Amino acid sequence: MSVEVDYKVFKKCIDACLACFVECNQCAHQCLHASEAPLQTRCIQLNHECAIICLAAANMLSIGNRWLGALYEECAEICEACAEECEQHNHLVYCKKCAEVCRKCAKECRAIIKMAA
Repeated sequence: MSVEVDYKVFKKCIDACLACFVECNQCAHQCLHASEAPLQTRCIQLNHECAIICLAAANMLSIGNRWLGALYEECAEICEACAEECEQHNHLVYCKKCAEVCRKCAKECRAIIKMAA
């Protein structure tokens, strides 16, 4: 089920999703070029998955369309998993920043779900 709404209602979530998209791509890039790269394969994979779903969520919200439940629930779950993984590498500035941005995105996606309820 979809609901058409002015996208401005979703601005905080759109901004959080786009920020997460950027940070996850940056984190994956930094991890790939770090000396610890072989130990960070899960982090790199989750960053890619998180970036993809965050961009999709932002795209859907930017046209004022929210799909109730599934997309934003998945986005929040992947963001939380990515944050947990990045927090295991908190000594790396880019992983620490990514974890923070992922947590914020998850929170905003969950707010969209509550709004729809």
